[in-house]
Amino acid sequence: MILIAVLLTCQMIWVRKINNASTVWQTETVIYLMIAATLIGLPYVQRARGHVSVDLLPLLLPAKAAKALSMVTLVAAIGVMGIMFFYGLELWLVTWEKGWRSETVWGPRLWIPYLAMPVGFGLFILQLIADLVAVATGLDTLHTDERKH
Repeated sequence: MILIAVLLTCQMIWVRKINNASTVWQTETVIYLMIAATLIGLPYVQRARGHVSVDLLPLLLPAKAAKALSMVTLVAAIGVMGIMFFYGLELWLVTWEKGWRSETVWGPRLWIPYLAMPVGFGLFILQLIADLVAVATGLDTLHTDERKH
């Protein structure tokens, strides 16, 4: 999706600057693609531990306390993402049922880009649940084996 967005941006620049013509759909498409890539990429980044985190407190805590903190954090994240999933799904259903379109010249159906919200947050919740199970069962050794004390 990101590669397509980059190519569309280049095409848009070419059309505007070289051909001296206007663009209709490219900007909106690039925005939707970047948002979708971000939302659908959430679970992968979580799995790869790529999200920004501060590990000062977990490193200072004993292993059991660090594990408990990790579990509390994951449960809180699942709760917050559950809310995001619920409202994203609700918004998507409204756009689907009412046939909403963007109020631009292009006017795409909004259910298509809005689908990225429930899909992205739903997959992210599944990854967070997998992480929680891994921490609870001891499969996640981040807070135990790699510690220095």
